[in-house]
Amino acid sequence: MEDRLTELEIKLSLTEDMVEELNRTVFRQQEQIDLLQEQLRFLYRQIQNADEGNGGPAEPRSLRDEIPPHY
Repeated sequence: MEDRLTELEIKLSLTEDMVEELNRTVFRQQEQIDLLQEQLRFLYRQIQNADEGNGGPAEPRSLRDEIPPHY
């Protein structure tokens, strides 16, 4: 009985460590997501401002119209 209790305590301790590490990982990922969302909003505002500076929305462009510089 003593051995089983010790084994359960060890498993509980390892599980608590794993949960804490997962919480830290999720926290870091949420920080990264928040930063990426902020950058995306900034880029969106830049595009909107550029469109307004050109007298309105730009015409939609196709990627086929974009020729890489090595051609």
